[in-house]
Amino acid sequence: MSHAPVPTRSVTVPDLQRMRDGRERIVMTTAYDAVTARIADASGVDVVLVGDSVGNVCLGFENTLPVTLAMMAHHLEAVARTRPRALLVVDMPYLSFHLGVEDTLRNAGGFIRSGAQGVKLEGGARRVPVIRALVEAEIPVMGHLGLTPQSLNAMGGFKVQGREARAAVELLEDALRIQDAGCFAVVLEGIPAELAERITQELTIPTIGIGAGPGCSGQVLVFHDILGLLPGPSAKFVRTYMNGFEQLTESMVHWAEDVRAGRFPGPQESYMLPEPARDQVRAWKPTR
Repeated sequence: MSHAPVPTRSVTVPDLQRMRDGRERIVMTTAYDAVTARIADASGVDVVLVGDSVGNVCLGFENTLPVTLAMMAHHLEAVARTRPRALLVVDMPYLSFHLGVEDTLRNAGGFIRSGAQGVKLEGGARRVPVIRALVEAEIPVMGHLGLTPQSLNAMGGFKVQGREARAAVELLEDALRIQDAGCFAVVLEGIPAELAERITQELTIPTIGIGAGPGCSGQVLVFHDILGLLPGPSAKFVRTYMNGFEQLTESMVHWAEDVRAGRFPGPQESYMLPEPARDQVRAWKPTR
């Protein structure tokens, strides 16, 4: 197993542009708490995203729509306390950027105060006014096009986007528009590889793919998908690097067996009384 050295200097928004211009692949994953943040950062990833995928990954929801601003703030603060070297970006959850510029600025500004270095929001041309307002307020914005999970009801579920000519052209146009509005990068999710590669060629900002083929400037996968921490089948675009759910479950089973058999705790997991106290405890009798 190879262990690449982890850079010590913090990653910044301009660093991602330099990586893209130098054809250096950008690596991004999610984190939702201090443990996942520390593991992700120790691996040397370039970007840590506190994703609204926390809803279906950690909180038991079927999708991201029930995730609130307060929930996102809670998980962002947990990740930010670890002071990651990676660039820290947070998802704007459903309805946190839909009710006007002032509301969006207030919500995104709260995330920045909580430690985020940028925000990610879903949508194309219709998001241009809020993207511009955020950028003018010195808040870096990462876009998100293609299969946008917050639009699952309008899309009819989690389906690959951009397969028809009109939809593909619309995605190309949307990508240019949100770039012009000031996005520093864009996530391309669930679109054909050829389309993602063409968008990457047309843009001057980095593209980060998830289910969008190898032609993007970088790649992102959910932390729990990489480590196989969730039961059941994975999406087609996921490559799992360990069967975490099975291995962790097996470890818990062994521990439970040790408890039931009286093997845990043993002397090595127990605190011992010093000799004088031990003698007194053994000699003690109730006074009543």
